[in-house]
Amino acid sequence: MIIWINGAFGSGKTTLVTKLSRQCPDALVYDPELVGFAVREIVPVPTGDFQDLRLWRRQVASMALGLIEEYGRPLLVPMTLVEPTYLEEIFGEVRSAGIPIHHFFLRVSADTLAARIDAQTIVPDDRDRDERVRQWRRAQIQRCVAAALPQDTVVLNGETPTDVLADQVLNSVGLTPTR
Repeated sequence: MIIWINGAFGSGKTTLVTKLSRQCPDALVYDPELVGFAVREIVPVPTGDFQDLRLWRRQVASMALGLIEEYGRPLLVPMTLVEPTYLEEIFGEVRSAGIPIHHFFLRVSADTLAARIDAQTIVPDDRDRDERVRQWRRAQIQRCVAAALPQDTVVLNGETPTDVLADQVLNSVGLTPTR
């Protein structure tokens, strides 16, 4: 089973997945952004967004399937993915392999997202790069807030306390938390 936690940058995906991983210690945390960082080191990314590379999308699905096949454990995936064709490409490949994928989207207001992004330090050792990353994330807010999501997406209020969100996710997928 895959539990994909989606939402804009600053919506709380990583915080929620961290909480979920504590409550479900058997689950693996799989961050597809790491795949993007690796791909970006090997090939150019003309648009600046590694999600635009078909190779990234193929590798994300392949790695997810490989992790489940090799380890037989649930995956917790914190990743912003709002381009409908990319989302369907990845989710379709996972579903065609018979793996259930539960898609959650953390809905957060644009103002709250901007404030959260501004408060983050993303690249602590490089002030200029840190600011560029924050600017890029802020530039994605409207696209993420307006995302057209698949019908089976469970939309959660991302301004709800993380403990409550974690319980909502676990109840939705039928897992019992370890407290």
